[in-house]
Amino acid sequence: MNHWGALVLALGLCAAMPASAQESSLKDEVKTRLGQVESALDDWDVPGARRELSEVEALIPADVEPLKYYQGRVAFEEGRYDDAVGLLQGANIEDKPGSYLRLAKDTRDIVKNHQRAESEHFIFLYPKGKEAVLVPYALETLEAIHRAMAEDLGWTPPGGKIRVEVVNNARELAKVSTLTEKQIRTTGTIAICKFNKLMVTSPKAVAQGYDWQDTLAHEYIHLVVSQMSRNTVPIWLHEGLAKFLESRWRGKAGLAMTPSTQALLGKRVKADKLIPFEKMHPSIALLPTAEDAATAFAEVFYAIDYVHQSKGAAGLRAVVQGLKAGQSDKKAVETAMGMPFGLFEKAWLSHIKKQPFPMELVPRDDRVVLKEDAKGKVKEDGEKKGREISFGDFNEVQEVPARKFAHLGELLRERNRVKAAAEEYAKAHKLVGDKYESVSNKYALTLLELKRLDEAESVLRGSLRVHPGAPATNVHLGRILLHRKDYPKSKTAYLEALASDPFDPEIHVALTRIHGALGEAELAGRAKTATAVLTGLKPEEVDELARRFLQEEAELSGTSVPASGGDKPKAPAAPAASTPDAGR
Repeated sequence: MNHWGALVLALGLCAAMPASAQESSLKDEVKTRLGQVESALDDWDVPGARRELSEVEALIPADVEPLKYYQGRVAFEEGRYDDAVGLLQGANIEDKPGSYLRLAKDTRDIVKNHQRAESEHFIFLYPKGKEAVLVPYALETLEAIHRAMAEDLGWTPPGGKIRVEVVNNARELAKVSTLTEKQIRTTGTIAICKFNKLMVTSPKAVAQGYDWQDTLAHEYIHLVVSQMSRNTVPIWLHEGLAKFLESRWRGKAGLAMTPSTQALLGKRVKADKLIPFEKMHPSIALLPTAEDAATAFAEVFYAIDYVHQSKGAAGLRAVVQGLKAGQSDKKAVETAMGMPFGLFEKAWLSHIKKQPFPMELVPRDDRVVLKEDAKGKVKEDGEKKGREISFGDFNEVQEVPARKFAHLGELLRERNRVKAAAEEYAKAHKLVGDKYESVSNKYALTLLELKRLDEAESVLRGSLRVHPGAPATNVHLGRILLHRKDYPKSKTAYLEALASDPFDPEIHVALTRIHGALGEAELAGRAKTATAVLTGLKPEEVDELARRFLQEEAELSGTSVPASGGDKPKAPAAPAASTPDAGR
C-alpha cells in the first residue's frame, strides 16, 4: 500500500489540484513526522515513536490509513495486540505471511491465554502448565542482567517494562517472528529479540534441555545494545557482546565459552582457517557451513574479550557509542582501542592463540536440538530410565574399544551385576577420560549404586570440567553432596541443573529439602510449589517426599520421580498418573 498516496488523498492534496501554502505546509509536517515515527521504530525507540505519533494524531483525521498503520505498528511493539490488529486492518494491510497484520494476529492468538508475572522491570508471559516453575528464576535472572547492563553499558531501557513471551515450540516461534520454521530448525534458533521484546522457546521443546537462563540474559543484551546504539551495531559485534556478557547475571563476564567451541576454534587456528571479519557480513548465519558459523561466533567472543581485557567495560561502551554516533564498525573499534584496526586484528589474533585450547575436539553438539527433530533418539518425559539398556547413549563414542566396554557395562548393569558393570565402565572411562558425558554418567551411576561416593564425585567433576552445565551430571553430583548434608554445595549443583533442565522434579524436591535445611523458608516454599506443579502432589505430600528424599534406606540410584529427564537417580514419588503435565 502507498501510505503517502493515501495520505495525500485524505488531506485533499491531489497532484492535479493546486494546494494552498497552508495545506502544503501541513502535508510536509505530517510526512516528516510519520517518517520520524518510522525511523524511531527502526532505531528501537518505541517511546520516541509514540511521541511523534501523538503529534501527528493532532494534525490529521483519525481514519487516515497511514496514521492507522503507524498506530498499529506502535501498538504491536507495545504488546497491545488486539489494538494492533484492529488498527492494521483499518489501514488495509494485507493479511499475508510476514506482514505486520499477520504477526499481530498470530502473536495475539498464541499469547492470549498466557499467564502473566511481573517484576520491577519485566513482564513475563508464559503458557499455562509446567512453565509456572520458570517464573521466579526467570525474573531473578532478568533483573540481575538488567542491573549488570546498567553498570557495564550504562543503559536502562526506557518506556516501561520489557515484555518476555515464552512460546511452546519452533512453530510458534516462527509465527511470532520473521523467521520461518525451517530456518529455526536448521539454525537451532531458540530465542529472538525483536519488536521491543524477548521471545523464548520453552525448555520443554528441547531434547536435552538448554541454558535457558543464559539465553534470557543473552537476548536482553541484544535489546540493550540495539536501543543504546539506535540499531547501528553490526551482527558480529552484536553477537560478540551478547555472548561475552550473557554470564553477567550470575557473575563475571566471559564465562559462556564452552570447551567444545574452544576446541573447534583451536583446530581452526592451527589450520590457519579463521573467518575474517569482513566475511561475517551481513550475517554469521549465512556462512557456508555450521562449523564456519561456530568458529565465527567464537572469534567475535574473543574480540570482545580482548577489548574488555584492554579497556574494561568503558571500552565496550565506547564501541557502541561510536557506532551510535555514525562511525563504521572499524572506526568505532579504532577509537575505543586507540589503535588502527589492522593492529587490533593482529592483537586479537595473538589473544586467541594464547587461549588454553583443549587438546582434542570435544564431541558435543552445542546446537539446540528440538524434541520434534529427535524423535526416537531421546526418551519422552515421564518415561522410566533407571536400569534399562541404553546402548544408543554410546553412539557418540568414536573409540570402538571404549564403546564395547560401555555396552558390556550397560548390559551387566541391566542384569543387576553392578560391580562387574562398574569394572567395564572403568575400562571405557580409562580409554576416553572425561570426553563423553554418557560414559562418565553411566560409570558414576554404577559407583553410586556401590556407594563409592568419592570415586563417583571425582568422575562427575571431571565430566563437568569438559561439559560444564550438563544437567544430568549436576543432578548426580547434587545427590552425592546432599547425601553428605553438604547443603551449600548441593544447592549449587542442583541450581546448575535447573539452569538447563527446569522440569526435572528431582531438582525441586532436592531444593525443597536443601532450602529448608539452610533456613531459607521463602526459597523452600517456591521449590515446594514447583514440585507440586510438576508432580501433581498436594503440598503436604511434597513435604513428606522431601523428608523421605535421602533416608538411609533409600537407594542413591532409585528411579521413581515421574516426568523427569535423563538417566539419573530419582527420589521416591507419587505414581506417574498423578502428573498432569507428563509428556508435554
